[in-house]
Amino acid sequence: MQTLTPILSTVTAAFLASFVEVVEAFTIVLAVGVTRSWRPALTGAALALALLAALVLVFGPLLALVPITALQFVVGVLLVLFGMRWLRKAILRSVGVIALHDEEAAFSKETATLNQQANDRRADYLAGLASFKAVLLEGVEVVFIVIAVGAAHGQTLYASLGALAAFVLVMAIGLAVHRPLARVPENALKFVVGLMLTSFGIFWTGEGIGADWPGADLALLAIFAIVALASLAMVRWLRGTYPVSAGGLAR
Repeated sequence: MQTLTPILSTVTAAFLASFVEVVEAFTIVLAVGVTRSWRPALTGAALALALLAALVLVFGPLLALVPITALQFVVGVLLVLFGMRWLRKAILRSVGVIALHDEEAAFSKETATLNQQANDRRADYLAGLASFKAVLLEGVEVVFIVIAVGAAHGQTLYASLGALAAFVLVMAIGLAVHRPLARVPENALKFVVGLMLTSFGIFWTGEGIGADWPGADLALLAIFAIVALASLAMVRWLRGTYPVSAGGLAR
């Protein structure tokens, strides 16, 4: 169980986080393909993926040169900050303080922008650039998450498999329905991912400063439960403070 806990949590965190990011990137690529043509859409996406692969190949091996405790501490702190950013947005969206992310709206906005550029001589270039930027920006977050949740315990392969599974699933569903994946419960996924990344961060920051966690890797589950209870308590408190639509987590 102690061996499976970090592996399952690593794969799950990488899969869910990557799923959200790939859905957002796919929405833009689909808008470019449907509105302009698939050539600039796929070209921009392919160039972004190639750049991401190059960055991983160049900087990935450098992690092996960093002492494991220092790596755990730095990655842990970054994961806490990254996870709490996701968690903060998910909590605020769940109580209606900020609007839920809407893939249909994002698709319509990008489509309108591309239609306005239709008469520009650089239309194909601009369309390809939109696809490139979307895949690159979302891909950088995926790469960070994969490296962060996998590197501290030498489980980058498992994290990569989780991210790859998310990519394949989104592509399969998206190409089949040929529409933005608007019914994905994105805020709920971001809430869970925020909990997981924050929990990983706390765990690895502790290991980086020499903490001896009770139960070793099983302590991850206890940390996750504590962070989840605190976050849900905050949601409940905010719903009492801001009596507005609170359908975010149920989406």
